[in-house]
Parts: sequence; structure tokens; C-alpha cells
Amino acid sequence: MIDRYQWYEVVALYAGIAVFLFFVLAPFIEGFLVSLKPLAQLFSTPYSFIPKNGSFDAYFNMWNSVPLLGLYIFNSFFISTIVTLIVVAVVVPAAYAFARFNFAGAGLLLGMFLAVNMFSGAVLLIPLFRLMRGLGLLNTYFAMIVPGAAFLIPSSIWLLRTYMLRIPRELDEAAWVDGASRLYTLRRVILPLAMPGIVVVAIMTFIGAYAQQFIFALTFNSKSEFMPLPVGLFAFFGKQEVQWNELMAASFVGILPVMVVIVFLQRYLVAGLTAGAVKQ
Repeated sequence: MIDRYQWYEVVALYAGIAVFLFFVLAPFIEGFLVSLKPLAQLFSTPYSFIPKNGSFDAYFNMWNSVPLLGLYIFNSFFISTIVTLIVVAVVVPAAYAFARFNFAGAGLLLGMFLAVNMFSGAVLLIPLFRLMRGLGLLNTYFAMIVPGAAFLIPSSIWLLRTYMLRIPRELDEAAWVDGASRLYTLRRVILPLAMPGIVVVAIMTFIGAYAQQFIFALTFNSKSEFMPLPVGLFAFFGKQEVQWNELMAASFVGILPVMVVIVFLQRYLVAGLTAGAVKQ
């Protein structure tokens, strides 16, 4: 049996968790407090972390300072959603194939997928720019959707393949005995069982697509109507000063779509991430 923790071990454990949470949450807490402060108070001496006469004015003024802010938020949400749909549509059959078929070169392909994740998007910007220009995709949504999906597909295949490996092969065989095809088996037998894993892949893809928009949008797009939020936030950097409180307010409003997705799908997220943790 595992011995019970001593009291000082429990104290040390919770102290470590508290320190970890502090360093993780401190930037978000400070950013939220900055959004509540008047701009003049941000540079006062001595600096005060707690806002004096704090208000939510920045959350209303930011829409006037950057009239296209709503469009930037929509573009980020739209790009991330399309990337997620493309990745899921490609990854589901690919992960099923790698989990069920023993074909020549499968290990090499998986290794190549893993190697792709070792390259930063910045390393491939020049060849990607030439490719986007050759295809006529510059200054369009596709200039951010195509590379975004390409970088997220390899890791998603690994993640979903691991989940599908724990689904018993006997289910496939039982479906074949009843005359079901491979496609029918995937659609009616495997997909319902793999749904928690698919939801995890979708959530991780959505978050990844939302986070990587900056570098692709900055390089492949120069039109405001296609600009996502990470690049659109530069509008708060004026020639004379930076509207830090409105910038922080816009940042928090911009991450709301991601937070809403996580909150509504957290049950599937937990189930998918813990699947396979215990040997069956």
C-alpha cells in the first residue's frame, strides 16, 4: 500500500502548487488590473498594482479607438474554426489508418510527422511566402488557413492515433462479420467511441490555430479586412503613446471565444486527455 503523506509533505505539495499557479496566473491578473486603470496611472511612481478609481472604461473606449476591432476578433475566430474543421477532417481517417493498418513505411511517416513539429514556422516563412504568392493566396484568408492547418495536422494525427489504438480491434472485426465496409465501420462504430479524442484534437487545434495567427498574418496579409486579432492589436500602438489599458482590454475580449469553447467542452477534454492513462 502507498503510505499516507505526512503533514509537512502535504504542506510542501500545496505550496509548490501555489507557487506554480502564481507564476501562471500573475501575468493574466496584472493584465486585467492594467485594463481597469486610467492610462495616466500606469506610469505613476511608485507603481501601484491595485487600481485607484478603476473602471471598465477601457472595455468601451477600445471600440472607438479601433473601429475594426470587432472584425479582427471575427477573423481570428473564423480562421481558427476553418483550420479546426480541416484538421479534424484530415486527421480522423489518417489516425484510423495508422491505428489499424500495418503498411510499409508507417513508422517512417509517423517519424516524419514528428520531425515537422521540430521546425518553427519562422524558419519556413520565406518558402511559404513564395508558395502563397505562386498560388495567388496572399492577402486572403487562405494565406493563414493553409499553413495553419499544415502545421497542426502532424501532431493531431499522433494524438488521435494514440486514442484510437485503445479501441478494441474486435469491434472492427465484428462489424466486418456483419458485412460492414471499412468506411461504414469508421463512421458508425469507431467515430462514436473516439469522440472524446476527436474533441480533444479539435480543442487543441482551435487553440493552436488561434495562437499561431500572428506570424502568418504579419507575413502573408496586409489588408485590414482579413487581419486577425493578434496583428490587429498593433492598432493600439500610436505614434506618441500606447493605449496599454485598452490593449489589455482588447486582449481579454479577444480570448473569450477560446475560453467559451473550453468551458463548454471541458468534460470531453478531460475524458480525452486521461484516456489510455490506465492499462486495460
